Amino acid sequence: MRQRNKPWAKDKLNEYPQYVIASPQEHKGNWDPVFDQKQPLHIEIGTGKGRFITGMAKANPHINYIGIELAESVIVTALDRIIEEEIPNVKLMNVNANDLEEFFAKGDVDRVYLNFSDPWPKSRHAKRRLTYKSFLQIYENILVDQGEIHFKTDNQGLFEYSLTSFSEYGMLLTYVSLDLHKSDYEGNIMTEYEEKFSNKGSRIYRCEVRYQ
Repeated sequence: MRQRNKPWAKDKLNEYPQYVIASPQEHKGNWDPVFDQKQPLHIEIGTGKGRFITGMAKANPHINYIGIELAESVIVTALDRIIEEEIPNVKLMNVNANDLEEFFAKGDVDRVYLNFSDPWPKSRHAKRRLTYKSFLQIYENILVDQGEIHFKTDNQGLFEYSLTSFSEYGMLLTYVSLDLHKSDYEGNIMTEYEEKFSNKGSRIYRCEVRYQ
């Protein structure tokens, strides 16, 4: 989806260092001081406008969250949400997911969320998918032992590809829903994309996988 450019977004992100982590590499291996309380850390890669990450933070005050988004013009909306609601246990990072190992050491992160990632449908672009094996290696290198990935998408092709990718990597599939909104799953926090697609009748796929 094409996003409207906001030339002022970068300046606004810089104005709120209490919410936007400007130099995340400085915290590698020691993220506890960034938050008010020492708690498990969950990250969302591709946080978009922040509906999911802020909703999770409000619903789970005993967990710290970081929303990661490369597009400045998008993540600034997530910042607006945090400012308005003054949520203490969520921060933002305006960085590329390829560089996660520069910012997090092994064991820094307890869980990774991947929500409605770009499916990159062409085979030649498979390496760009956030569930490709090279990304799974990155997540493993920053997660705790037996850390988890929670994945949601409306794209059946990407979901099937991801299940295969997880399996081939040797991960344990602990939960699968082929129609999340008609399942008995409780506590689902929707993203902006999720609401849009489900309102159009699209099926939402979700799974949870764990490293072994």
